[in-house]
Formats: sequence, structure tokens, C-alpha cells
Amino acid sequence: MGTFFIIASLVLLAVILLQIGKITEIAGKLRGEEDMQMRSNAFHARLGVVFMVGFLVFVIVSFMYYKNSMLGYGPHTAASEHGVWIDNTFNVTMAVTGIVFFITHILLFWFAYKYRERTGHKATFYPHNNMLEMIWMGIPAVVMTFLVIGGLSVWNRTMADVEDGMVVGEDYIEIEATGLQWQWILRHPGDDGVLGERYYKNITGLNPLGQLWEDERNLDDIHPSELVLPVGTPVRVRIIARDVLHNFYLPHFRVKMDAVPGLPTYFVFTPTTTTEEYRQRLRDYPEWQAPSADDENKQRWETFNYELACAELCGRGHFSMKRIVRIVEPEEYVEWLASQKSYYSTTIQGSEEDTAKGVLSENTNE
Repeated sequence: MGTFFIIASLVLLAVILLQIGKITEIAGKLRGEEDMQMRSNAFHARLGVVFMVGFLVFVIVSFMYYKNSMLGYGPHTAASEHGVWIDNTFNVTMAVTGIVFFITHILLFWFAYKYRERTGHKATFYPHNNMLEMIWMGIPAVVMTFLVIGGLSVWNRTMADVEDGMVVGEDYIEIEATGLQWQWILRHPGDDGVLGERYYKNITGLNPLGQLWEDERNLDDIHPSELVLPVGTPVRVRIIARDVLHNFYLPHFRVKMDAVPGLPTYFVFTPTTTTEEYRQRLRDYPEWQAPSADDENKQRWETFNYELACAELCGRGHFSMKRIVRIVEPEEYVEWLASQKSYYSTTIQGSEEDTAKGVLSENTNE
């Protein structure tokens, strides 16, 4: 019995020593993995700082490279009165958010480096600080308040209609743009300066706008192939869609308004730069006259035209809705308008539709 206990004790001692060895081996491996983890943390923290520097340099370089394509920079300043307000709002917002962008990204990557896990360092439990919370909530709130108020002020001035006093004491012209798949039908008033009434049930192949020929104001309205407007004169655009959503978009004038079926919209703007003046602006831009400038930019002014586009994905022919826009001097506009023939005289007069016109239907919405 004594021999059994001695042998059992020796076996137990051997097992204990073996387990102690295994524990020591495991502890050593764990210490090594911990060291490896610390080295990995340090490497990725440094890599993050390098990425931050490269990323911010890339942001600055790309901003400088594309600055001439942004609102209010280079030669592409707005060609309308309200467009200057929009450009200024955009630039102020870009400056404020740009500063915040750089500060937050620098702090983000720097904190990841400074507070990486390291041997012998313990995180501080910091649950609450009233002053700190007031600062990082108060400053953004104040800045955002000024940005929102400034934006609302520009919005209210930009979206003011003629009866809201935008052009009180001034002459203005009213035109109409009807979007359909896939074109814009433009309508200018004739000598009377007033657009005639229309009714959607009167739309036919000959009468794409449903104009009411019993309304004499329609008889001198014209349907030009391009949008021609006088510089310095407020323009009110009636915007209508005949089928699906479209968008009346004049990028150089900062005009963008949805054309909604069954819901007429409008936009009022004043062109301030003629087409020729804008071409001259492109021609005289210093960066495009430098020896290093590419031929495309050097010659861009020769083929430049303002454009009317559709900024809504309205179907497979969306791309074909582009129209040329010409801004001319008032005298040239008067001459152009006098040279145009009314849609009625060129297409409707003498037609079957013309001879069939009579008293307005009681269902007609005058």
C-alpha cells in the first residue's frame, strides 16, 4: 500500500511538472503575441498618419485642379443676377465645411495614433464634461444657424415671383417651356407681350401645347427652336411637363426647376452676361492663355453656347433635350423677335383645325 502511494505521488508530481511546463510555454507565447499586437498597433497607427497626410494632400491638389469647374471659380461665374448670390452661398459653405473637414480628419487619425494600445498605458475613464459638451454642441449650432439663415435669405430672394415684388417698377418678359419625351417646346409671346391660354384636351399633332386659337393672345405666340433672351431683363419662365417628370436646367444661370405633369412651376431670373461676353470671358481667362494650356481650353470660347438641358432622367432619349440658349442685347432681341413668325400663321392658319375652331367648350379651363 505504501509503495502504491509512493508511485502515485511520483506520477502526480510528474503530471504537475508537465502541466507547469505547458503553462509556462503558453504564457511565453501569450507574451509574444501581446508584443506582436503592440507592434501591429504602432504600425497601423503610423500608417494611418501617413494616409492622412497623403489623403489631405490629394484633396488639396484635386480641389486646385478642378476649381475652375466649381461654382463661382475661374471663368465659370454665374451669368445671372441671383446666380451670384448662390455662388457666394456655395463658397461660404465650402469654406466653413472645408475647415471642419480638415480639423476632424486630422484629429481622427492623430487620436488613433496617440491613443493606440501600448504596454503600461491605461485608458482614463472620462465619462462627462459639461463645458466640453457645450463647446462641441454650441459652436456647430451657431455656425449652422448662420449658414441656414443665409441660405434661406438667398432662397427667398431667388424664388420670389414677379407679384412678390421682385421686379416691381421693372419690365419683364414671360416665356414658357414645356418638357416632353424628348424635347423642350419653347413659347414666346408676340407683339402683345402676353402668352395665350392653353388646355390639355386641345393637344393634337398640329397643336402640341393645346393652345386655344379662340384666344387672340395665342395668334402671335411663337415657337422658336432656341431660347433667345435679352440681357438685363427679368425673365419669368412657366415650366410645364406633358408626360413625365423633366427638369428645366440652365447651369450657367443657376436655374434648375422641376417640370411636373399637372403642376405648373416657374422660375424668375435676370441674365447679366450675353453669350458674346461670356465667350470673351473664356477667351481672356489667364490659365487658358498660358503656353501649357491644352487646345481644348484655348478654343473653348469659339464654340461656347449657353444651354438648356433636362436634369431629370426622363427616359432613353433624355440626352436629346439639349437646346441652345442665346443671351443678346435688348436691341438685338427686339430684332430677333420681329423676325419670328407666329406658330399660328406658319402651322395652324388655314388648316382643318383652324377652320374647325368655334366657341370654347364648357369643359375648357380658361
